[in-house]
Amino acid sequence: MSAGAGILAIDQGTTSTRAMVFDDMGRVQAQAQRELPQIYPKDGWVEHDPEEIWRATLAVCSTAMEQVGAKSIAAIGITNQRETTVIWDRETGAPIYNAIVWQDRRTADFCRAIRERDLEPEIMARTGLVVDPYFSASKISWVLDNVPGARAGANAGRLAFGTIDSYLLWRLSGGTVHATDATNAARTQLFDIHAQDWDDTLLDIFQVPRAILPQVRDCASEFATCDPALLGRAIPITGVAGDQHAALIGQACLRPGMVKSTYGTGCFTMLNTGVKAVPSDNRLLTTVAYRLNGEVTYALEGSIFIAGAAIQWLRDGLGLIDQSPQSEDHARAIADTDGVYLVPAFTGLGAPYWDADARGAIVGLSRDSGVSHIIRAALEAVCFQTRDLFQAKAADGVALNTVRVDGGMAVNDWLMQFLADVLDLQVERPAMTETTVLGAANLAALGAGVYSSLDEIAAHWQSDRVFKPAMETDERDRLYAGWQKAVERVRV
Repeated sequence: MSAGAGILAIDQGTTSTRAMVFDDMGRVQAQAQRELPQIYPKDGWVEHDPEEIWRATLAVCSTAMEQVGAKSIAAIGITNQRETTVIWDRETGAPIYNAIVWQDRRTADFCRAIRERDLEPEIMARTGLVVDPYFSASKISWVLDNVPGARAGANAGRLAFGTIDSYLLWRLSGGTVHATDATNAARTQLFDIHAQDWDDTLLDIFQVPRAILPQVRDCASEFATCDPALLGRAIPITGVAGDQHAALIGQACLRPGMVKSTYGTGCFTMLNTGVKAVPSDNRLLTTVAYRLNGEVTYALEGSIFIAGAAIQWLRDGLGLIDQSPQSEDHARAIADTDGVYLVPAFTGLGAPYWDADARGAIVGLSRDSGVSHIIRAALEAVCFQTRDLFQAKAADGVALNTVRVDGGMAVNDWLMQFLADVLDLQVERPAMTETTVLGAANLAALGAGVYSSLDEIAAHWQSDRVFKPAMETDERDRLYAGWQKAVERVRV
């Protein structure tokens, strides 16, 4: 790789931290990855150790850069698990509590109380988001109320809040930059997506002092310069976006009407709606797709909390498989699940249900049910949940014929064909399925001037395979009706 042509992209996800180096054509030149341990202090609580995230970030960046040489790196891009909340001491840089993960449901009662005050319509009008523990605002309030001295420290300006991107920017800059981008700000439930600013009414509702909030910038911007003591050079950080927004860019869904669906720990569909923030009547989210040169592009999003995490649970929790790819072999080994459905509501149900109290279940078991039935049911659940989202989009008046897919689960051919069958849509898989980290690299390339426009990003996108629906309508509807009955049984 020529000097100064490479982009180092950091992908700090829910289950791993990864760094990849791309050349100016979007091709992977180097990569490194480290798994991220999950912490489950109580039922429905999910945490990460921020210091472990930081150590892993440094380690994977150093490893990837060693493969290509530090001098080849022109800029750094960051993408991150959204909504996950960290609060740290501005003087020491030390977190005052573990990172509370987006999946965490500890603030369900707090959110329920807000809804009972009939504040959700006003909050949705400003943020595009339903009131749910998923978002950062209630998590911030919980930390301030439950960590001794935290609220006083926040009010005095001694503490800083950030989603993971902001926390990494702070650490990479040597504690000199407290900033985030518009996509991550839009997921806090404290940011007015129309006015593009932190909102005093929202801050009052969630009892969050403005003093702890980061500055909000465009997704491609001169965020900071990396402390040379960390990675050997003072490399500019010029691109930041939350993971699903980065995936939208990596998938080159850059025109209104284009939609992507990412299959990682969870599943997230995002429809580009252009300059118009389209409200949903069916419990989908209106959000910022990206902000470039001060201009906002919006999206309509559906969020599923558990997708690949269900397969991870079958592997690590139940020991039914040794490696995740074995799930495809089990799915192909049987004709169907024989009526078995797995509803992976381990941390509640996301869109369009937004039921924080739901819990997971396997229903329809008989004496003939075996391991393969359960594993296939877990894979099928990903597709049924996706249909939930697409039915909500259809009810909102959105007509689609193709969806671009990405993420770790997208390499499963059986799953992608079943998805096309269940959705009755064409499913298109790109040559580069890890589009989240690619999107972060694309934004950094824009911010550093390596790319001059979004058109250059779109020109690099390549299709790998198209899956077309082949299932009969009656069979599709029968399977989905069974799924809907299974979901009803886990909702309390």
